Amino acid sequence: MANLPSNSPSADIVERPRSHRENRKKDRGRKVEDNQAQAIAKFIRVQPRKVRLVIDEIRGRYAEEALNFLRFIPNRAAGYISKVLSSAVANAANNHGLEPQNLKLIEARVDEGPRQKRVQPRAQGRAYRILKRTSHITIIVQEVEPKPRKPKKPTASRAQAARAAKQAPTPKPRTTPAEVEETTTAAPVAEEVTQTPAATIQATLPTEGPHVANTADKTDEIGAPIATDAETGTDADKA
Repeated sequence: MANLPSNSPSADIVERPRSHRENRKKDRGRKVEDNQAQAIAKFIRVQPRKVRLVIDEIRGRYAEEALNFLRFIPNRAAGYISKVLSSAVANAANNHGLEPQNLKLIEARVDEGPRQKRVQPRAQGRAYRILKRTSHITIIVQEVEPKPRKPKKPTASRAQAARAAKQAPTPKPRTTPAEVEETTTAAPVAEEVTQTPAATIQATLPTEGPHVANTADKTDEIGAPIATDAETGTDADKA
């Protein structure tokens, strides 16, 4: 700086150090909390009404989910909002060390900027006013707990489901108190006595007669009568 005379009015002016200019933003302090970050876009050439229609749909969502949502919105305002949101996430990750996956939109605001006045000529020397509106977009993200994930459903095939249904035990039919009383008060059923073939054959044999004495010698081990050679002969032998 040039040396000025002592009587000069600019003699008391002292040049500020360079560090003051570099740290001017840091000296202002943060306007948000320690776990928050923000991004602002001004003078966007989109009407505030059209921007609010889109930004109302992503307010309160996680940043990653909101960015995926904005990719499929066929609105010009969605592109500007996506850029501002990406800038806020980058500020949180790079400048403040926050986790990008845990960031959530806690504030998304759209303010109206200055209007540009234009004129449309009309008949008979008249002029109609045209207002080109602008918008200021402000987005603030905050680090919160991780987003809970839904449990995955078991992916079983139809064959496995049918096999499991077959192996499942069939439910027993419920009995009413009246049916229980009927089963307890019913008369006992007589048991059937089955006779063996030997006992049946012995019962059919006569107990009296001249041939009763020789039946013991002509029966096998089960009590059936043994046929003699004369009885088993053919008709030709007998002739």
